[in-house]
Amino acid sequence: MVQIGYTMMTEQAGPRELVDHVVRAEEVGFDFSVTSDHYFPWLRSQGHSPYAWSVLGAAAHATSRIPLMSYVTCPTMRYHPAVVAQKAATVQLLSEGRFRLGLGSGENLNEHVVGGGWPSVDVRHEMLEEAVGIIRALFEGGHVNHRGTHFDVESARLWDLPDRPPPLGIAVSGGRSCTLAGRLADLVIATEPEPELLEAFDRAGGGGKPRIGQLPVCYDPDRDTAVRRAHSQFRWFGSGWKVNSELPHPDSFEAATRFVTEDDVASAIPCGADPEAFVAAVRPYADAGFTEIALVQIGGESQPAFLDWSEKTLLPALRDAFA
Repeated sequence: MVQIGYTMMTEQAGPRELVDHVVRAEEVGFDFSVTSDHYFPWLRSQGHSPYAWSVLGAAAHATSRIPLMSYVTCPTMRYHPAVVAQKAATVQLLSEGRFRLGLGSGENLNEHVVGGGWPSVDVRHEMLEEAVGIIRALFEGGHVNHRGTHFDVESARLWDLPDRPPPLGIAVSGGRSCTLAGRLADLVIATEPEPELLEAFDRAGGGGKPRIGQLPVCYDPDRDTAVRRAHSQFRWFGSGWKVNSELPHPDSFEAATRFVTEDDVASAIPCGADPEAFVAAVRPYADAGFTEIALVQIGGESQPAFLDWSEKTLLPALRDAFA
């Protein structure tokens, strides 16, 4: 059975609201949750970007069942990998073993804030691989010293370690990241239902490991309202990772998407209140081999209505379709 998850999208709601939303997501029966980790929203119309790790800590305390996950954290520029390891271990303890650490090579949108320029994709992958090694070493306990190409670690140790370290996921978008994930990760993360990504992950050692996808949706009883909201806040989504990872500012995303129409968005994102449209949008992920799919309901203020509808209508329809 494909598991259906809920996304705490930090770009579209404040921290207290995000925690309220995931508490309700647990109540209505979502199988897991994920949390974005940004410094900026993609578009100004989204209007938020609180610190994801504070939200995760609060969510861990406020919930009791639903798994939590960073989707995804870049452990190379904004955060040093030694600090990421400490944060992840702490959230694993707070959640009593419900946390998974999702990692990726980052986006210029968020990482540029600490200065130092934006490395090429090859360098970003090198940095990610080195960071994963540091995080794994700290999860093992003891003192860690590291002199690497991109990072130094001086006698670091995690003093509060869970019995079971958080499983580690890596986000993929092409061949090299799939190879990296297959070798180093406990699970793979992707935002497009491309079977080729999972096949490459399997060839590199990922066979049998969980694979988690993500899908934007926009519920509203009035479909036109849903389409307008999706266009206002999520029209950047179809640009692809190679573009999205390079743009440095919300204004860049505004410029890059100025010719995207409401019809373009409506053809790519299920909008309205027909559960069959949402089932049809999830199906390519299930057919590609994803074991878990996190839904992103677009619009912070629309979350309570979406969660109520999910309990009564959407989750039963998805479970009927993919059991």
